[in-house]
Amino acid sequence: KTHQLLGKLGGATGTWSAHKVAYPKVNWIRFTNRIIKSLGLEPNLVTTQIESHDSLAESYHQIVRINSILTNLCRDMWSYISRGILGQKTVAGEVGSSTMPHKINPIQFENAEGNLGVANALLNHLATTLPISRMQRDLTDSTTLRNQGVALGHSTLALKNVLNGLSRISVNRSQLSAELNKHWEVLAEAVQTILRKAGKQDAYEGMKALTRGQQVDANSIKQFVSQLNLGDKDKQTLLKLTPADYTGLAPKLVEMI
Repeated sequence: KTHQLLGKLGGATGTWSAHKVAYPKVNWIRFTNRIIKSLGLEPNLVTTQIESHDSLAESYHQIVRINSILTNLCRDMWSYISRGILGQKTVAGEVGSSTMPHKINPIQFENAEGNLGVANALLNHLATTLPISRMQRDLTDSTTLRNQGVALGHSTLALKNVLNGLSRISVNRSQLSAELNKHWEVLAEAVQTILRKAGKQDAYEGMKALTRGQQVDANSIKQFVSQLNLGDKDKQTLLKLTPADYTGLAPKLVEMI
């Protein structure tokens, strides 16, 4: 929203040469500022035969970064769905496979990922090509600019599919709890941090020996904590801790967004 696109009104070579010859008494810079700003653009007063396209290229790089974030989201959602942590609401009449009637494919996220890839390929080309102009003016940008709509169209279609996919998501809490309960080793960070707080020099090494490459469950963590030379308050904090509770400030951060 804060990004400003630039505009040019400086004549063929950007120097107002013909303008000044025809109307020498006109303040052409002031005139240009007024006209360009009335169009919602920021005047670019120092140009060659063309406006440099730098602001346009910058805007496309911004969209590329946004599209990359959305691509990451699509891939993560696909993985969560395949693991059963997230589910998808069924839509009456929808077909997930021509031969497997039971399937509910994450087609919205897959479609979005494909469109984001096409969009970024075009946007990156636009952003890196438009600022370049042989001898201050060649027509490479003319044909390149005709693909702006294609690139932005793929981006828009991808965004619509992401929103559609997110609207159909459901959370499988039982699967989520089951997966969390298989990974008590995540509490190793909390245990070694409390140990360091208590001045234990070998805290990290002790937890590394217990957890790295090992199958860790609630009993092994609690048994290890019970044997630690810690104050009652710290020990009870660790004994009560579970992977599901180990969320830090995550709830507060979500509310801040």
